Amino acid sequence: MDPDYALFVRIVEAGSLSAAARALNISPAMASKRLARLEARLGVRLIQRTTRRLAPTDAGERFHADVAAILRAVAAAEARAAGVRDEPAGVLRVSAPTSFGRLHIAPRLHDFLRAAPRVELELNLTDAPVDLIAERVDVAVRIAAEIAPGLVAHRLGSNRRLLCAAPAYLAEYGAPHALRDLATHRLLAADGQWPWRLERGRRRQAVDARSHVRTNSSEIVRELALAGVGIALRSLWDVGDALAEGRLVPVLPDWTGPSALAIHAVHPRAPTVPAAVTAFIAFLRDACATAPWNRD
Repeated sequence: MDPDYALFVRIVEAGSLSAAARALNISPAMASKRLARLEARLGVRLIQRTTRRLAPTDAGERFHADVAAILRAVAAAEARAAGVRDEPAGVLRVSAPTSFGRLHIAPRLHDFLRAAPRVELELNLTDAPVDLIAERVDVAVRIAAEIAPGLVAHRLGSNRRLLCAAPAYLAEYGAPHALRDLATHRLLAADGQWPWRLERGRRRQAVDARSHVRTNSSEIVRELALAGVGIALRSLWDVGDALAEGRLVPVLPDWTGPSALAIHAVHPRAPTVPAAVTAFIAFLRDACATAPWNRD
């Protein structure tokens, strides 16, 4: 394979031409010359140069995704041919929802890092949608009923959701006895989480409203519910402990979130899956397998 391809991948992943040059033991001037030669041969600008950082253009993003996958496949093929054990190694970029990552990934990361010492982990927690290809994410945790065709999904567990509130809130405002009663209550949800979709047996019902407190953070919604501000629709993995301790209590327990929702680990579809990705998904499965909230 053209060595300029490996140089280009290094530049994109380092965000710096000089850092890529150091990694390949060449001068920055030589790296710049080879990048210009590659762009001239392809007839397209791959890297947008700024005063502080290099960033791939749209064409560069697509080219990087293709070339990086090819390089990983070649490395894996060489290792298999040489009889080398495919050990997890290299940079591993992981994305997960904020609350899930803080509660169920971060506390156990030491186990993964100890088992895979050659992995350089980058963990990004966000509730915003993440484009795995554009943002070069290797593994993401997704809570969804369906997964996009370009991704491979590994089910980690159920995602049971229920309405809940603090005892103090119910003592002050009373408990709703039917879904229609929610219209007179203070409801809590993060931006983008309306409408609530609820089900009871075969019945389906959407509840649309405005959050009593507007926020872009699902974690803030949880804290507001615990503080007695209103009623929230929360996942058991998020509020299971609070329910068990009585700090939150179920509201209209016959109505729950859609049963089709599940927690998945996903990665881009590729001919060869890096060992670090496989190892991290196994770690996630272990972390979720015995959790109380994951009991169907």
